[in-house]
Amino acid sequence: MQSVPESQVAQVRHLYEENKLSAREIAETLGYSIDAIYYIMRKKRIHRRSSKENNLIHFHKKPPTFCIKNKLSIADHKLLVAGIMLYWAEGYKTGKSKGIDFANSDPAMQTLFIHFLRTICNVDESKFRVNLYSHSQSATAKQISYWSTLLNIPKKQFTKPYINPNATLDKKDKMPYCLVHIRYFDKKLLHQILSWIEEYKIQLIK
Repeated sequence: MQSVPESQVAQVRHLYEENKLSAREIAETLGYSIDAIYYIMRKKRIHRRSSKENNLIHFHKKPPTFCIKNKLSIADHKLLVAGIMLYWAEGYKTGKSKGIDFANSDPAMQTLFIHFLRTICNVDESKFRVNLYSHSQSATAKQISYWSTLLNIPKKQFTKPYINPNATLDKKDKMPYCLVHIRYFDKKLLHQILSWIEEYKIQLIK
């Protein structure tokens, strides 16, 4: 097996513990086999990270799919606050969520929230996904067309609608446009919005 010189052991430790490189990345960087890197890690008792730790490192290294606007006009700041408050009220906030999930049946709220994501967060349009929770199988095609036009999101980015077979006539009347989930799968954006929410909690709740 290819061996790693003692002179480079400290470098292996530094790359793994400080730079958070994987054993494979270290092998590629230094020009050794991955088995040689694992051997030296065992011999020098370099503690190997758990899968959870590796996943967290991978998450932090992954580039975001959005870019927060830095210079905000007065109108931008109002939009920022509105977007944060909307998500606080109607967004999924669990840490297990894969990203943004904003649910509401009000067209104005959904339009405003989408405007916030596009203007303040500069998101990647291709990553939008829309899911309808409808009360009528026969109405879904019309509802998808309505929301696609309103939100300016292509129909191909709409997932299969959920149909509630037990919906009452009362619910159908109250939500003629159905319940809509706007989703954007980037946990870093979710963390950013949750961070903003926490900031406002500290500032406003006394």
